[in-house]
Amino acid sequence: MANRLACRLSAAPCPIETSTNFETSSWHDTRFDAHVREQGVLTRIKRLVIAGQVEFTGKALDECLVDGLTDEDVLESVLSANRIKKVLRSRSAFRTRREHLYVIESPSFDGIWIYTKGTIRTKDNREVFYVFISSKISE
Repeated sequence: MANRLACRLSAAPCPIETSTNFETSSWHDTRFDAHVREQGVLTRIKRLVIAGQVEFTGKALDECLVDGLTDEDVLESVLSANRIKKVLRSRSAFRTRREHLYVIESPSFDGIWIYTKGTIRTKDNREVFYVFISSKISE
């Protein structure tokens, strides 16, 4: 501060400041990096769906039945998604490691908006997308 004041009082031009406000740029970069990571995860999930590497829990199948949805409706919704709405960290006491749960809200090919929550796990040395919850979104 004193250096800037001295520059202003003297006839000499002030040197260009090399410091940058990284607080804003790093926040932006962090959000951008998170978005890029989520797009990578969404691409992995879509590839698993296309390859048929998907398993539904009993609860997810029951919810689909109650809402009049088929598993194809849910898979179409995942394929038409353009982003992951939210990433949650599981808190299950049965897991030794926390896993990420991905929330996807998007329409099926028939325009039915569906809420899906799932994760990627490894089973028999292959990745599988597990669907835990899937239901129609109220309008």
